[in-house]
Amino acid sequence: MEATKKIVFIKDWILNYVNSMPKKADSLVIGISGGIDSSVSSTLCAMTGIKTIVLTMPIKQKNDQHNLSLKHQEWLKDKFNNVEGYTISLDELFNSFKSSLSKFDNDQGMANSRARLRMTTLYQVASANNGIVVGTGNKIEDFGVGFYTKYGDGGVDISPIGDCNKSEVWELGKELNILKDIIEATPTDGLWDDGRTDESQLGLSYKDLEDAMNNENSTNRDKYLKIRKVNLHKMESIPVCKIPKK
Repeated sequence: MEATKKIVFIKDWILNYVNSMPKKADSLVIGISGGIDSSVSSTLCAMTGIKTIVLTMPIKQKNDQHNLSLKHQEWLKDKFNNVEGYTISLDELFNSFKSSLSKFDNDQGMANSRARLRMTTLYQVASANNGIVVGTGNKIEDFGVGFYTKYGDGGVDISPIGDCNKSEVWELGKELNILKDIIEATPTDGLWDDGRTDESQLGLSYKDLEDAMNNENSTNRDKYLKIRKVNLHKMESIPVCKIPKK
């Protein structure tokens, strides 16, 4: 399906989902990072005409990353009259959290805690606005290698671009006229003080991951499967102890 048709399809899918809810939501709440995934997802939300609340939630964020999220927020507000944008700094909250858990400090755990604090913030804003939280993950991250935080950015109500490969998200971004700086920005999860990129953490580019995910003969297939195996617990239902009837 060409990009223009995908845009209409996803926009209508969001709208139809909200309209079919037993208790219809009044708003769509979404966090933006300055990356292509959240920029595309938030734009698709805005296109529905439903009140769209866009949050930037910096936690020791690199200035260039945060500035891109602010630029996108302003771009959305200029383009759509149903968009509200807010910046909620979580630095103080994160520092307090980290201090309270000083006996249990762990770099990976604290990085994931940033995503979980943002998730909690999104749901509080959604609760205050009878809204739902919109996910921003793409197919490779969410259903391929599990490159997200369990109960963090993985904690959402709907996933509009979850069936789109990264290359498709970039295509949608270009079709939507997302800011060039965002389209060309190096993907990063924004969870580390050093601003490390997705590729440096995964060991493969999104292009290579996409090929490995869709092509069993890919030279990177084994590496992809290894990453997937480690993170599979995020993508599967939690194990439940089934007690025999007798």
